[in-house]
Amino acid sequence: MIQALTTRAFAARAFTRLPAVAVAAALGFFMQASVAHAATPDGFEDLAEALLPTVVNVSTTAKVPQAQKQELPPMPDLPPGSPFEQFFKDFYDQYKNNQQPQGDEKVSALGSGFVIDAEKGLIVTNNHVIKDADEIKVILHNDETLDATLVGADEKTDIAVLKVKTEGEKLVSTKWGDSDTAKVGSWVIAIGNPFGLGGTVTAGIVSARQRDINAGPYDDFIQTDASINRGNSGGPMFNMKGEVVGINTAIFSPSGGSVGIGFAVPSNIVKGVVDQLVKYGKTKRGWLGVRIQEVTPEIADSLGMGKARGALVSSVTPDGPAAKAGVQPGDVILSFNARDIEHMRELPRQVAETEVGKSAPVIVFRKGKTETLPIVLGQLETAEASGVLGDEKPAAEKPAKPEAPKGTELSDLGLTVVPLTDKGRETYGIDKKLNGVLISKVDADGPAADKGLAEGDVIAAIDQQDVATTQDVLSRIASAKKAGHTSVLFFVGRKQDLRFVAIKLKAK
Repeated sequence: MIQALTTRAFAARAFTRLPAVAVAAALGFFMQASVAHAATPDGFEDLAEALLPTVVNVSTTAKVPQAQKQELPPMPDLPPGSPFEQFFKDFYDQYKNNQQPQGDEKVSALGSGFVIDAEKGLIVTNNHVIKDADEIKVILHNDETLDATLVGADEKTDIAVLKVKTEGEKLVSTKWGDSDTAKVGSWVIAIGNPFGLGGTVTAGIVSARQRDINAGPYDDFIQTDASINRGNSGGPMFNMKGEVVGINTAIFSPSGGSVGIGFAVPSNIVKGVVDQLVKYGKTKRGWLGVRIQEVTPEIADSLGMGKARGALVSSVTPDGPAAKAGVQPGDVILSFNARDIEHMRELPRQVAETEVGKSAPVIVFRKGKTETLPIVLGQLETAEASGVLGDEKPAAEKPAKPEAPKGTELSDLGLTVVPLTDKGRETYGIDKKLNGVLISKVDADGPAADKGLAEGDVIAAIDQQDVATTQDVLSRIASAKKAGHTSVLFFVGRKQDLRFVAIKLKAK
């Protein structure tokens, strides 16, 4: 305290002898230093002491069949009484004795978890921690070991819920927090069981939000630089209030150890999944019945949208919820259930989190206008079980390629188109329901190739208008140029797959 007062007195005397600009700069420095000090926690001792009992270690054992050892070749046919006869006989007998069945081999794994309901003995962890386990045990903070049973698991979000009997054991519950309040730069604490060492506390900040690491269809990870290693999986990420804002799930590590890039599933996703697993033993996700793609700036320009946003519908499942409500390929979903859709990947998460059977208002952009469609959601799991989401068949082997007829060259787009014939359908495995104009050649250095178009693709529509002839293609492109569009929007089919592709037009 004395040192602090002395420093302030010195600063006050010094400021009276400095120019105004220098005084302002010095004050700014002290203010920034004050803010930096306030943003840094003095310590995590009290928080760690309170939170450690809420975190558990998860130990699993799985039985896997032992690998079959390679059989030896037949014993050599040696002359009776040969000095090698007894040697080979002894060797083969010993090898056969070692081949006796030893039973299944037990494989153990370690992870982390945290208590969400002390009274009911409910614990949350990662699905990959307990997947295929024959035996699950939970080790508490006081080193007591309890048998656990699986309540339910979800592979899509990598979440699982366990249950332990709480007789004679007093568990301590965590509290859920709002993961949306965990901003980039916010302090967080991770507690878990790295490398089987037991309760370990690490601290860091939120490094990034909304990370997509291709782990599943609902990726929305929180990235942190808090040290997370193998064994931390399933452990909680806490904010400075001691609330769970994420579940530590994955790391980026070329070496296998922590390099300061860890990923946690946000609590706002985990809570909904956990509630369903506890209630039903499985998930019941909403289902819209559409295939979507990102709206790029080129696509937005070709549709006359201005800003690129929303989710572009490339196809609609027949008799699905969206089809019954009137959603069409080419619609851009701008809002779902009163929540704006800025990026395509937001829509699957919002739909999945919505109650099955609920009527949700969906705002779509269609041919320059917006329209609101009420859609009654189906159930994703039911659709998956019925096979309507996996009806694509592998393409048959291509027959010999016929001599291509002379086509219409679109040099500014880098492709050539020809009429779609029965021979063309057979050659490229094109669905009978798909109509349009066939791409017979693509310039490897042209705009079409840059967007992934290839020989055998079918142009079904341009700027949301069907095309049936090569003349239709020329006419649609001419209209786009006349309207001042910088891109032209192709609706392209490849076997059973449909998608929109925006290709830039050459400037005049």
